[in-house]
Amino acid sequence: MTRPFYVAVSAGGSAALLAGAYLFQALGYPPCAICLWQRWPHFAAIVIGVLAWKLGGRVLPALGALAAATTAGIGVYHTGVERDFWEGPSTCTGGGSLDGLSGADLLTITGPNIVLCDQVTWELFSLSMASWNAGASAVLVIGWIMAIRANDA
Repeated sequence: MTRPFYVAVSAGGSAALLAGAYLFQALGYPPCAICLWQRWPHFAAIVIGVLAWKLGGRVLPALGALAAATTAGIGVYHTGVERDFWEGPSTCTGGGSLDGLSGADLLTITGPNIVLCDQVTWELFSLSMASWNAGASAVLVIGWIMAIRANDA
């Protein structure tokens, strides 16, 4: 296989994971703060993939691998927060503060939509969305490494 093939598959994998995240959001599973953090490296990987497709070389696929590894790492961190392996940010966990919310926000029936980072809202085979993102992103790292090792043409 050629480098452009692996680049397309790896960047396309990030696009697919983002599409899945937005689909879940449209289905009524709003993202927490850490979920949003996991999306940024995927956006970067897509941009890197487009550039690598056009420009070739090994540097951009290496950056793609770094982006995929970053979102995989954030996914592992998020899974640990969800499973109470370690503390998450105080701004989005059950013990978090309500800074920035007024008394009126707290007393309204509709109120603000607070999504906690330490709560699993959906899972499949006992794995949360964060866990699935971590695993899939780790596979994408392998794809990017294959792109680094492959020939340009």
